[in-house]
Order: sequence, then structure tokens, then C-alpha cells
Amino acid sequence: MSLDPGTSPHLLTAERHIAAARAAAAERRSLREKQAAGGLDAPTAGQRAADAVSAVMGSWRFLISQSVVLGAWVLLNAAAWARHWDPYPFILLNLMLSFQAAYAAPILLMSANRQAAVDRGQARNDYLVNQRAEAEVEELANLIRAQLAQGKEILDRLPTHTG
Repeated sequence: MSLDPGTSPHLLTAERHIAAARAAAAERRSLREKQAAGGLDAPTAGQRAADAVSAVMGSWRFLISQSVVLGAWVLLNAAAWARHWDPYPFILLNLMLSFQAAYAAPILLMSANRQAAVDRGQARNDYLVNQRAEAEVEELANLIRAQLAQGKEILDRLPTHTG
């Protein structure tokens, strides 16, 4: 809105604050669109499998059950109650654990990398939400300033009574 040259400075200030509030609202809409466009893709079957394997291998149940199996393996082979299928130094057991480690490590890393990507997406989303909140607060502050300036203009136009 263009005002004539005789317009009071309070109205000009109010107009600037309203324009700033409109700009903040436009910025907030832009941030909302960025936030909506930044969604992560659904995990693939391989990623879901890696997450499932990580959930199992990273549990106390797995750790305890594997310890029980390994302890039983060593006891049965060391005690020699039956024929030794893997005598000391337990080469077959070592080979099996090496296979497990060779396959588990990349699977666990895939799951960790995917979780890191999810975390980055959530952090980006949090950042955009914070930017939107900042824009809203700025818009409200500008509107309050505009109202104060308009109120000042109204008060300036009232006749003053000196008693």
C-alpha cells in the first residue's frame, strides 16, 4: 500500500512491520514445503533384513545363547565323553565363528548406515521445524510491532486535553 508523503512515521513503521510479517509467513510456507519434500524412502527388503539381523545379534538373548552353545561345544570336545568332532584347538569352531563374523560385520554396518541416514533425516526435519518456529515468532513480533505503531498513530491523532 503506498501512502502519500504526509503520512506519519508510525504508519510507515507499521507498514514495514506488516510487510516483514508477510515475508516471514512466505518463508514459513517455503520451509513447510521443504520439510514435506524431505521424506525418506521406505526401506528395501535387504535393509529390513539387515535391521532384523542387527536386532537379533545385538540382543542379550543372542549373546547369552551363543555363549551357552560355545561353552557346550568346548566342554563336550574337551571332556571327551564321546568321539571328538573338533578336538583342541577347536579349528572347526574357529572356522564357524570366522564365517559368522565375516557375514555379520557387513550386515551390521548396513543397518548402522541406514539408521544414520534416518537420524540425519530426522535432524534435518528438526532443523526445519525450528526454522519454521523462528519464522512464526518473527511474524508475531512484527505484527505486534505493527499494532503498537498503529496504536501510537491513533494516540497521536487524538486531541490532547490539558487541564
